[in-house]
Amino acid sequence: MSLIRLHIILLASLLMNESIVKAQKNNCDFTLLDRKVQAWVDSGYYEGTSLIIAQDNNIIYEKYFGNYQPETEAYVASAGKWLAAATIAAVVDEGKLSWDDKVKKWLPQFTDSKGKATLRQLFSHTAGYPDYQPKGERPDNYQTLEESVRHIVALPADTLPGTKFQYGGLSMQVAGRMAELATGKNWEQLFREKIAKPLNMKHTAFTPVDETPGHNPMLGGGARTSLRDYFNFLKMFANNGIFEGERILSQKAIDEIAADQVLDAKVKPHEFPEEVRVAYHHGIYGLGMWREEVNETGSAILLSSPSWAGAYPWIDKTTNTYGFLLARVKENKNGFNAFYASPVLTYLVRDILHKHSQKKVKTGYVKVEQNTKLYYEISGRGDPLILLHGHSFDHQMWDPQIAVLALKYQVIRYDLRGYGRSDMPQEGKEFLHAEDLLKLMDALKIEKAHIAGLSLGGFVTTDFLALHQNRMLSATMASGDIFNVPGPDEPWTATALSKRKSEIKQYQKEGIHQNKKKWFNALTTRDGKPLYAIKKPVWEAIYKWDAWQLSHAEPRLVLGKSVKEKLRTMKVNIPVMVLTGDADLHRQNELLPLIPGAKQVAIKGAGHMSNLENPEGFTKSLVSFLNNKF
Repeated sequence: MSLIRLHIILLASLLMNESIVKAQKNNCDFTLLDRKVQAWVDSGYYEGTSLIIAQDNNIIYEKYFGNYQPETEAYVASAGKWLAAATIAAVVDEGKLSWDDKVKKWLPQFTDSKGKATLRQLFSHTAGYPDYQPKGERPDNYQTLEESVRHIVALPADTLPGTKFQYGGLSMQVAGRMAELATGKNWEQLFREKIAKPLNMKHTAFTPVDETPGHNPMLGGGARTSLRDYFNFLKMFANNGIFEGERILSQKAIDEIAADQVLDAKVKPHEFPEEVRVAYHHGIYGLGMWREEVNETGSAILLSSPSWAGAYPWIDKTTNTYGFLLARVKENKNGFNAFYASPVLTYLVRDILHKHSQKKVKTGYVKVEQNTKLYYEISGRGDPLILLHGHSFDHQMWDPQIAVLALKYQVIRYDLRGYGRSDMPQEGKEFLHAEDLLKLMDALKIEKAHIAGLSLGGFVTTDFLALHQNRMLSATMASGDIFNVPGPDEPWTATALSKRKSEIKQYQKEGIHQNKKKWFNALTTRDGKPLYAIKKPVWEAIYKWDAWQLSHAEPRLVLGKSVKEKLRTMKVNIPVMVLTGDADLHRQNELLPLIPGAKQVAIKGAGHMSNLENPEGFTKSLVSFLNNKF
């Protein structure tokens, strides 16, 4: 071996080791991610899954759950659309096809409007074709694309090309056949040559062609792959068509796939991006992949190709990350929907990376019971101020306030049991959020603190006032009132449990995602009008929420109605403020008469979520109260 060759090998080894070390040095807390995916497996939705994530081309996370191993292959349904689009793009790069070629150029038997559709329309669900074979017809399980296309020719067009976005996969079969005719090669040969082989995707194919029904090269849903195989594809795409120093697709091809291909086609309400990101934009689809989020110029910043089976590849340009969840759903039960569940991973990854970048924030966990921990964060210095979030939220609800409050106070915000990074409750095991708060203060050696909470956090603050006033410097209840629910002195009865089980079954029938949407709409609508300014933060919180409470008979976590008697019979000797959005001032407040010295302060232009609806006004009111300026 020559000395030069030896140096090259050593250099390559050093570069590889440097990459591994970078990945290992990334000490992000991936607890949120682990718990979310493990819960899906533990619930029986999947027999196993695997997940890989890279940032700046360095792997920062790779884990296998259930029965999945590195060599596991799975059919990934619509996640294969992205792979198919890239294969077509490679043929376009060669000049053998154009995205503007019409179907009739290659398949003259298409004499109706379907023949006028272009290749790009076939791959952007705007060709006017039926989305799937009509009910009662043989499903698209033919053995070749040629045979498949023969059974599409006679189908009536759904609409004229370019006029309607209709998600499906049938038109992609026609696109694949056009590529076969343009190259003289069958689809599997094309995919192997253009994508799989150069990307070292040894475990990926568009299903073998044999005599088993369904084993045809279905471009829109027939691919199978492994975790690392699809990861290689994402690495290529995220690096503008280059993989391991070799160009696989042109920059023009990458740009075309990611560009808005919906154009003037009509998009019906509640398509996938609107369902999982709640912000509407028209250009939701490129070629074989979704444009989940776009920036102010319309460029896609979150690309994905989710499947009904749960497999979810994505590229997030906001964090320079890309990742892939390999999954094949076993059973969509208990209201679980794999198609809508997997995209939450991008929010979780963003949160994790954001936390990792916060250098001046102390984070940790406090054990409140043998198998139960609460997650907390501490910012700033001064008198302790503990912030309690609302139902379906977590500590991040206070992001608009934290910077100002931390200038003068030691701010502790944490996730209540059953929310965020904290552990879940156990059905039938009673506890009080107020007692968890006491244990947190003891563990952090906080003798007294200002306590401020909103909604559920406000109820917990009221409970803490009734039970442990001696540990408080002041109390702030935002959207504060009496929570008229049974307390721990009214245990679950057989009748109440039976009713609760019926409610849970109804939730599951409707779907957890749809119930989350109902709750989201309730919080972001006032007088029939949407509150656009808070839609994004409210949805992110609710989407990430584990929703344990929706599927369990929740223990008595607050004093509820029983707090009234405690407040009536005690002398409150600390400052108390009730913050109320001015939109809610017309409602009778039961808490204020129980605390004669309490001050009610109105937050202008706000309702229930006052800290998000008017962050500046909320923060100013809270700071003034804490500074004894009332």
